[in-house]
Amino acid sequence: MLRPVHFEIHAGDVDRARAFYSAVFGWRFQQWGDEQYWLIFTGEGPGIDGGLLPRKGTEPSDETPIAAFATTMEVADVDAMLSIVESAGGRVAMPRTALTGMGWVAYCRDTEGNVFGMFQADDLAS
Repeated sequence: MLRPVHFEIHAGDVDRARAFYSAVFGWRFQQWGDEQYWLIFTGEGPGIDGGLLPRKGTEPSDETPIAAFATTMEVADVDAMLSIVESAGGRVAMPRTALTGMGWVAYCRDTEGNVFGMFQADDLAS
């Protein structure tokens, strides 16, 4: 059974989103190197941390009932999991992509159109 290990917030205005989540939840943000990616630290207790990045694609509208965080599960093999997702009726939303020095990430849509991510650790990814 796979458990969530990470979440991501895709934002049209990263600075505005950082200010919002800092004010509402007290979350801390740290930019990851020179990348347009900020690590989100949610606290010291049990739970998961996340990431914030610029949104790719169109902005959600008031007609979109739910525009949600993308939750990510850690997997042993992203490619194998993409096959399982497709066999179960899901779709690949973003194919396997390298996160240099960290691993591989891919995003999928479930049978209801909800997006989730999968991450495979690999220090040699590039």
